[in-house]
Amino acid sequence: MNNFATFTKLPPLSLLRHLSSCFENTCLQVQSHSVNWWIYLEEGKIAYATHSIEPFDRLERHLRRLSVQVPALTSEIRVQLRMMFEPDSLRKPDKAVDNSSESISSQQPSDYQAICWLIAQRYLNPTQAAILIQELVKEVIESFLLIQKGTYEFHQNLSLSPKICRLDAEKLLLFSQERLHSWHDLNPQITSPFQRPYLWINTNTQVQKISEIQPNLVNWMKGFSLRHLAVIMNQDELVLARSLYPHIQSGAILLHEPDPPFDKLPKTDTLLFGPPVKVKQDKKEEITDSKETKVETKPETNTKQKQNVAVTKQQIPVNKVTIKQETKPSSIEKADKQAQVDNIKPIPPGTTVSPQKVYKIVSVDDSPVMLKEISRFLEDESFSVVTIDNPLKAVMSIIRHQPDLILLDLNMEGIDGYELCRIIRNNSKFKNTPIIMVTGSKGFVDKVKARLMGASGYLTKPFTRADLLKIVFMHLT
Repeated sequence: MNNFATFTKLPPLSLLRHLSSCFENTCLQVQSHSVNWWIYLEEGKIAYATHSIEPFDRLERHLRRLSVQVPALTSEIRVQLRMMFEPDSLRKPDKAVDNSSESISSQQPSDYQAICWLIAQRYLNPTQAAILIQELVKEVIESFLLIQKGTYEFHQNLSLSPKICRLDAEKLLLFSQERLHSWHDLNPQITSPFQRPYLWINTNTQVQKISEIQPNLVNWMKGFSLRHLAVIMNQDELVLARSLYPHIQSGAILLHEPDPPFDKLPKTDTLLFGPPVKVKQDKKEEITDSKETKVETKPETNTKQKQNVAVTKQQIPVNKVTIKQETKPSSIEKADKQAQVDNIKPIPPGTTVSPQKVYKIVSVDDSPVMLKEISRFLEDESFSVVTIDNPLKAVMSIIRHQPDLILLDLNMEGIDGYELCRIIRNNSKFKNTPIIMVTGSKGFVDKVKARLMGASGYLTKPFTRADLLKIVFMHLT
């Protein structure tokens, strides 16, 4: 039986603490300002948490960060994952709540299914998947604790399968409270990790000061949010925000409000609770905050396999990892020692954009209006945009210009984007050139066909400037 209630003042912290103390299997669904949160609890532990604002953007960011330790999580695998599991309804901001509230509450969340697929295909082992989930859950819980008004509903006996991990709810809540207090200290200049920084005072002195944080940061501050920038730099987002804070205070950096739909998430400018107060736990369940935490992975047999996994101060200890899929026990890779919260981790080769280079982008579309819009979206960036409105002449023009990336409309007269993509891929010079299909079609079959023809990514119309910059930078960095 499901229970439904409405609160004019929703106490999310108290609500989640109460549920975790009941030791029941339930899914808490909360709606606030057209955003839905789903928190899955099993025996008082948090098994997973997600919300309706771009769940696959969130998954992509954390997979990209994890790919530093797990090379198998290539860009191609991440694109394939999105094409396979991202529902079309999640691409429609206006309808996302209605569609997803029905689907996710009645079946497995699509982003959780994607993680299970990564385990089944051996791209992740169970412990790596558990670490991924706890990072995703931390981000979701942070936004959940900022809710002021909303409605909630309990879905009793709704559990996830297969089970991957169970996170200590109290430790996770304490961690999230501390993070939110740190964000609140940066108010009123910074009120959301999804705000987008731009260089406002473009002098040699300012560029040099910001380049000391990261040499390519000036180039990256052109459409990416603080949260996205932190992933590109492989750095903690609070550390990045603190580094930029003096420049924001001085007016050298201007912060734009979050792009839709991220503007729907609650902001950090209202502190909803006092300092975190640690709650004593039963000794049997208490886990010390050590640098190394034992993670237990087990199949359905009683055989236990225990190994140590390096965990940073930021990570919440994983109490138990349970996999019910039949997988061969594999040795858990010891992750390289991660940097502490206040350190900058070196960026791996192949993930930087050179400040000197101007990337050439060819956009092929039989609509002059769309070509003009794409050119406008990319103006003032580190791009040189070549537009082609005659698809029949596109191949020769592409060969002549040798672009770094190609934007290709799917539905054009004379020749469609599928055929044009196939012809371009047959030329050895463009074997590794990113080709992004741009189309108004949202069908899964179209995505799969585009992938089979050699497309690197898929951009659905209508799209915002941030959407375009996001996918372009993703394939050029």
